[in-house]
Amino acid sequence: MGYIRSGSEIYAESFAIIRAESRLGRFPADLEHVVVRMVHAAADPLIADLVAFTPGVVGSTRAALAQGAPILCDSTMTAAGVIRSRLPAGNEVVCLLSDPALAAYAAERGTTRTAAAVERWMDRIDGAVVAIGNAPTALFHLLELLALTPARPAAVVGIPVGFVGAAESKQALVDNTLGLEYLTVTGRRGGSAIAAAALNALASEAE
Repeated sequence: MGYIRSGSEIYAESFAIIRAESRLGRFPADLEHVVVRMVHAAADPLIADLVAFTPGVVGSTRAALAQGAPILCDSTMTAAGVIRSRLPAGNEVVCLLSDPALAAYAAERGTTRTAAAVERWMDRIDGAVVAIGNAPTALFHLLELLALTPARPAAVVGIPVGFVGAAESKQALVDNTLGLEYLTVTGRRGGSAIAAAALNALASEAE
């Protein structure tokens, strides 16, 4: 069968197609390659039309990571997608879902494990980078908790996926009045692959 066998050629052609088929003109120069990576992860140029962001999200994320900020992830899938070699300061990637006490903690509060895990983040949230790729409840609860404290993460990459609560949680992020730097994909689309791709691109200028 005839197909491209060279990894570098596949890479180059993929990114050429993305730039040809995606509407990237509205993005600042420092965010454009982040959106390209997000489109690549989804294999869907229409993702670019759904991206919402604050102008300072790239600078805020990179400054925080350069200073050693942890990355707080909602799921093992999101955490697994973070390319450690792109992190500038050997940053800790935190996911608490494996905590054996978390299920009981969540049940006591009548919520999901991912939302309960967010409560366990709060002593580290100030200046951290948050990456949510699976759970709308994690994003909703994060916004609820941040409304009760002056602590602020450096940035929120909030891209949960799904039919229940995903679109609404991301719209709540866009509409927040907490002064958050954020990057999201509005609507139902999202997921760990897109969230991790966005974070990896935010962490390093190298494409």
